[in-house]
Amino acid sequence: MGRLGQRLHRHRFGLAALALALAGALVVWTLSTTVFPYLSLNHDEGVYLQQAGMLLDGQLFLEPPAPEAFRPWFFVESERGLYPKYAPVSAAMFAVGRFLGEYRLALVTIAAANVSLLSLVVAETFRHEGRRFARATGLLAGALLFLSPLFVINSSTFLSYAPTTLWNLLFAAAYLRADRTGSRSLAAFAGLSIGVAFFSRPYTAVLFATPFIVHALWTLREGRPTVFRNGLTAAGGLVGVLVALGYNAVVTGDPLTFPYAAFAPLDGIGFGHRKIFGHGVEYTPDLALRANARVLATFFGRWGVAGALGTLLAACGTVLALVPRKRRNARTAALAGLFVTIPVGNVLFWGNLNILGDLESSGTGLVAFLGPYYHFDLLVPVSGFAAYAGLRGALRFRRLARQRFTPRHARVALVICLLVAGAALAGVTATAMDDPLERNRNVTAEYEAAYQPFENRSLENALVFLPTPFGDWLNHPFQALRNDPDFAGDTVYALAEHQFAVVDAYPNRAYYRYTYGGTWNPTDGDASEGRLRRIEVRAGERLALDSRFGIPNSPESVTVRLASGNNQTYYTAVPENGRLDLRLVADERARLKGAVTPVNGSSIPLSNSLTLSVFVDRGPTGGFGYRVVLPVDERKSGLRALPPTAEVCPAYRCGDGRGTTTTRKGVFVATNLTVQ
Repeated sequence: MGRLGQRLHRHRFGLAALALALAGALVVWTLSTTVFPYLSLNHDEGVYLQQAGMLLDGQLFLEPPAPEAFRPWFFVESERGLYPKYAPVSAAMFAVGRFLGEYRLALVTIAAANVSLLSLVVAETFRHEGRRFARATGLLAGALLFLSPLFVINSSTFLSYAPTTLWNLLFAAAYLRADRTGSRSLAAFAGLSIGVAFFSRPYTAVLFATPFIVHALWTLREGRPTVFRNGLTAAGGLVGVLVALGYNAVVTGDPLTFPYAAFAPLDGIGFGHRKIFGHGVEYTPDLALRANARVLATFFGRWGVAGALGTLLAACGTVLALVPRKRRNARTAALAGLFVTIPVGNVLFWGNLNILGDLESSGTGLVAFLGPYYHFDLLVPVSGFAAYAGLRGALRFRRLARQRFTPRHARVALVICLLVAGAALAGVTATAMDDPLERNRNVTAEYEAAYQPFENRSLENALVFLPTPFGDWLNHPFQALRNDPDFAGDTVYALAEHQFAVVDAYPNRAYYRYTYGGTWNPTDGDASEGRLRRIEVRAGERLALDSRFGIPNSPESVTVRLASGNNQTYYTAVPENGRLDLRLVADERARLKGAVTPVNGSSIPLSNSLTLSVFVDRGPTGGFGYRVVLPVDERKSGLRALPPTAEVCPAYRCGDGRGTTTTRKGVFVATNLTVQ
């Protein structure tokens, strides 16, 4: 063996771990660019990327020119500006990727690091059984991580679970190695790593660290060196806690108030009334146990390592490692302790109920697309003990084969056995992966249709008004349409509400309005086609909006409502030749002209926008409606208006996209705005 061969042999573990890491990076890059090119259904991704952009610009707060029109999803209002509900650790890691050229470089780096670090942690955990065996177990654990849909899919998204796991694994690897070698520098590094993990996701870090804290307390019986070394780890962790509290003080004004608590005070750990926005439940222990039982069944049955087969392997590995006295080790028990702390700790968090969607039908929530991501760290012990069982089984089979066959035949039998086992694990994983990948691809296909107007198109010095299907938030749902932190990019995105405040803040931009057809629901298989329309501000003392509505099949009645703010009035209408022609006139007041008869007043005072609704009653066969919204602004010099939005409303219910979509013959709406 030459010099090069000797070096390669000496570093074979590191090279094998590097090869696994590169494989993980390739898998994540492929999924991220093909399955999630427009990000996922979890709109937290847009929050982290918005925050990453802020950090690159040296900002902790956003200061938009019209805050009510520019508030991003999951951002908190304060006197100093808008700040995100999440700690900046994951966003900072994503920002490094963007600094190097592309946000997704951060994803592949994090995935590669997690694969390598898991190999190190598992190798250190089983080091007492021999260096060669421990390293082989670690490498197998890293390889098994690829057989987890939860790892592969979540590592391909800009969420905080994989980044936080990286810091947890850094802590575990450094702690275990320091425990074995007595290294004080590694002990301090372990503490700093878990401190960063705490800053990123405090509760997640506590659940991960608890078994190792118990192990550290157990080792204190060894005397002063252990006490000092563990003290360094504790001190490093405390630094992370203090940094987190300092960040809280800066953004929320109170060291003990975390940003997520400032955003939704009842969205926290524990039982009782839990609430975020309008969604709230009484989170009882019984409900918590039922929800978490469903989540764990989903994890161990489909989303973990090779589904139920991997779960069986991990269970066997745990028994093999902990039950025989000769193999029992406190370090192994620390890794196994994650099987307790993570599931038990998550019972206290009502988020595990929310990701299920419907408790009785868990395929309706985010868990069906991204898996039980609050249990992401549970992949660490599952991969480790499944690898331990697999390697023990392979060694046992090799010994039996050598007793019964010739060495050559024994090697052949072992190779065949490993190929069969690998094929079985890969087959189970492929089956488990197929459904969530297909679900996410379908969502991406709908995103592609919605974002098509922005593809391969340059919008220079433009301002785009976005609809608000989920309330007055940017990036919810339109994560791909994000503003630069200074709100001065080539394209600026604003909410469709408060349009004239935005116009005043950006008087010299080209204005566009984005709409989509139907109702925004990327999971229903009915793609919402997006439209981008150039609009202009019109000004004058008097405006007139001519509207034409299709009224087919002689309906029983047609009712018209004209509204502005809290003011409204109704009319009855008589369509002619399958259509209804109306003219909305506005100066100091607004009124309708045409084939209509006032019911409770012929005009209303102007407030802000004018909404013209037409209700077509078709009797027992149901009905439909139209809605036309005309943005209007009163000033001393007269009126300002933007072109209206118009949509068809099936069964009277209008979608918030405010786009027109229909395939029904004779159903249409057309408008024309004139200003004098």
